[in-house]
Amino acid sequence: MAEQQFVMTQKNLDDLKNELDYLVKVKRPEIIERIAEARSHGDLSENAEYDAAREEQRSNEGKIAEIEYQIKNASVQEEITDNTYVHLNSVVTVLDEEFGEEDTYTITSVTDVDVMNNKISSESPVGAALMRKRIGDEVSVSCPDGSYKLRIVSIR
Repeated sequence: MAEQQFVMTQKNLDDLKNELDYLVKVKRPEIIERIAEARSHGDLSENAEYDAAREEQRSNEGKIAEIEYQIKNASVQEEITDNTYVHLNSVVTVLDEEFGEEDTYTITSVTDVDVMNNKISSESPVGAALMRKRIGDEVSVSCPDGSYKLRIVSIR
């Protein structure tokens, strides 16, 4: 089976490496210290502090493994500064003419998604529909209830 590729810019890759470095060199030792401290309090069967630290350790180790996998399978794409079409790291304003609503999205790699701040993946339904399109283009976005159309208002 082929490995999944994570398309990203060099900046995205550098950010992932910095996060991995922090998780391994700072957070992991802090968690180990908290586990040791909780162990020193005796009976582990009813030690909530120990259980919480172990759960945080599992979560941290899972995040480390995930980031290592993304770095290993990174496909670095050259940073593009051309704003005549949508590409990775474009900030795109779209208009849903049916509802008369405008939204602005930043198109990111899957490793940099932050839906709360309108950072969407180039592989998401909206992101994929917008990729390589230009101002004025109308795109159709597939969703479980059918599809809807968005018109590109601006790209920066």
